Amino acid sequence: MQPQRKKISIQIGPATECVAVNFLLCRADTRDIARKTTKGRGMDFAMAGLDAPIFWAAIAVTLFAGFVKGAVGFAMPMIMISAFSSFLPPEVALSGLILPTLITNLGQAFRDGVPAFMASLRKYWRFLVATLVFIAISAQFVRDIPQAAFLALLGVPITAYALAQLMGISLSIRLAHQARAEWGLGVIAGLYGGVSGVWGPPLIVYLMSIGTQKQEMLRVQGVIFLIGSVILLAAHINSGVMTPGNGAFSAALVAPAVLGMILGIRAGRHMDQARFRWWTQVLLVITGLNLIRRAIGL
Repeated sequence: MQPQRKKISIQIGPATECVAVNFLLCRADTRDIARKTTKGRGMDFAMAGLDAPIFWAAIAVTLFAGFVKGAVGFAMPMIMISAFSSFLPPEVALSGLILPTLITNLGQAFRDGVPAFMASLRKYWRFLVATLVFIAISAQFVRDIPQAAFLALLGVPITAYALAQLMGISLSIRLAHQARAEWGLGVIAGLYGGVSGVWGPPLIVYLMSIGTQKQEMLRVQGVIFLIGSVILLAAHINSGVMTPGNGAFSAALVAPAVLGMILGIRAGRHMDQARFRWWTQVLLVITGLNLIRRAIGL
């Protein structure tokens, strides 16, 4: 005689279904909240603790600076550091331009191919070595410079350089001893570049002084800016300026810099270069004067 098996049936009523549905919805909401929280934390990290309007202002400045670089081949770091220093702490302003400068100079340095890149390295090795060595040295003192002095060091040279361009004053100098001038201007570029992230003006002065053609000038700027950016990045990782937060902020500015550069290259093909350079110098004068105003406490 076989034992009888009792059939056990579970009735799933409306209340049980409601609990199950609510459980599933709760899990979905939890996952959604987790995703949003992770995304929000990532965004906050990239913003380096900045308020949203300030962060988006930095994005806009970088986009414009990239556009200028694409159109005329230079001035991106000057525009970025001049504008950033008006609303960002010095260390954040300096670190913010490092990665965008590094990435955008890759294309400019290799625009004529690897052989041309190597030829520029051999031809301008003195300027390059002097610049790199003194970037590494001066970068270690960026935290020791008072903010007022930092603003003045930025504002005065940028304003003087831009005013000279607007007034039609030639920056070329007679190079009786070209090798000595190359070493000297390289040292100046490195000293200034380590604390400000900008070493373009001395290089431009030197290239104009020896009558460098436009195509070569653009390439040489890219070569020296690219290698200098690598040294600047390493130096400020060592100095403590390039913290993870500042690095994330700098990385967030790469995309607008590249986008602006692409747009600038396209616009530059159909634009009056002389007129665009004029407006760029006007902007540099305005931002430079603003930095000087802040340095003297007005």
